[in-house]
Amino acid sequence: MAIRNIVKDGDDILRKKCREVVKFDDRLHTLLDDMAETMHDAEGVGLAGPQVGVLRRVAVVDVGEGVIELVNPVIIKTEGEQESAEGCLSFPGEYGITKRPMFVTVKAQDRNGEFFEISGEELLAKAFCHEIDHLDGIVYKDIAVRMLLPEELEQ
Repeated sequence: MAIRNIVKDGDDILRKKCREVVKFDDRLHTLLDDMAETMHDAEGVGLAGPQVGVLRRVAVVDVGEGVIELVNPVIIKTEGEQESAEGCLSFPGEYGITKRPMFVTVKAQDRNGEFFEISGEELLAKAFCHEIDHLDGIVYKDIAVRMLLPEELEQ
């Protein structure tokens, strides 16, 4: 495993739509392992392919219950709404208030191509939405109700 560089604000790759994963091979396994290690090293709760310079529909999420690998994820159900602060490893030190679903169900494939469904609420739901948005070239700042001011972050 290796820690990869995280793409930062201003890089065009963050605005590109990712391609579907069709080969479930050792290269994909290495990418997923590296992404999980990179996310943990940066103390994040999620990381998507474009954030490490890879335009493939892959993401990893860990809200403290273990790494969830998502290949070709699609949100198939949402319920409720939550409005809360959100940040991103590609926008260090910046946070905004977003509105996201309170509950989300995602259909995805695992590293071997097997389909599965997973549901999450609160932070996990927000993380799923955030990372899947990345795969479509959308960043949280695009949907933020407002960005937090520096003095709000110090509280």
